[in-house]
Amino acid sequence: AKLEEHIDTENNIVHFRLDTGMHIGTHMDAPLHMIPNGKKLSEFPVEKFIAKGHLIDARGVAKIGTEHLNDKAISVGDCVLVYTGFDQRFHDHSFYSDYPVITEDFARRLVELDIKFVGMDTCSPDKAPYKVHRILLGAEILIVESIRNLSKLLDIKTFEVIALPAKFEAEAAPVRVVARCLP
Repeated sequence: AKLEEHIDTENNIVHFRLDTGMHIGTHMDAPLHMIPNGKKLSEFPVEKFIAKGHLIDARGVAKIGTEHLNDKAISVGDCVLVYTGFDQRFHDHSFYSDYPVITEDFARRLVELDIKFVGMDTCSPDKAPYKVHRILLGAEILIVESIRNLSKLLDIKTFEVIALPAKFEAEAAPVRVVARCLP
């Protein structure tokens, strides 16, 4: 990503220009990313990006399977966040090569639960040939990648996640993800 500042000294105006790919930093994937004729992010209502959250603590494991969902009371329309601790490696090459992955069974279970989106602190939920991407996006479960600071939710029992992507006519977009504690 490249951010350039432009200053118009005659009119005392500052503006910026951003030149980036959509899969840089914290971003959300839409079905079109992997599903032919799938929806763009701009085609989803705002309600799709707001959900009760459930944090999966998957530190120290190479594969995140359905056993990580056993103690969660996930309902239709919720979201699942997967914390691996890999956000600490964001500026290291291993962030893009050695990350843990979500199993196909885990992805299918999320489809059965009919959640709105899944997020993780890794660069991807899976690796080539991207079967997990296709399972989730095929069911219109959006994917948020490279989330930072999920560790702050470890002791929070009930929270809401708001993950609003930029409204681009695209297969992905940068997203600001925030969690709000609920009583």
